[in-house]
Amino acid sequence: MEAHIKWLSGLALAGKGSSNHWVPMDGPEKNGGFNAATRPLELLLIGLGGCTGMDVLSILKKKRIQFDDFEIKLEAEQAGEYPKVFTRIKIKFIVYGKNINPQNIERAIELSENKYCSASAMLKHTAQIDTSYEIKEK
Repeated sequence: MEAHIKWLSGLALAGKGSSNHWVPMDGPEKNGGFNAATRPLELLLIGLGGCTGMDVLSILKKKRIQFDDFEIKLEAEQAGEYPKVFTRIKIKFIVYGKNINPQNIERAIELSENKYCSASAMLKHTAQIDTSYEIKEK
């Protein structure tokens, strides 16, 4: 895997990985940015959500679990001192549908946490990661 970061102006950057898709990044105006794009640490948290989300979705699909919608909410706490690493991350999976067996959701999350999600495996060395889920009828 590779990445390339290109400076645009101020603190604004654009980055692309091996998939060749550009992602804009920027900082707050008070630090010399334009406040025009996502912050790099936000992208890290979004990446964690995407990593575990794709795992859970793949597992549910393989188990032929029917659902109407799916979302994940993440919250991160940071250390007070630099480098201000994430110290705690809360991940909440929300699955919408009828007659969904909670054990299927729990197992999919467990497999992502303990076997498949590379982002989670890296971040759990500095942050406590707490997961929860909710099943809602839409």
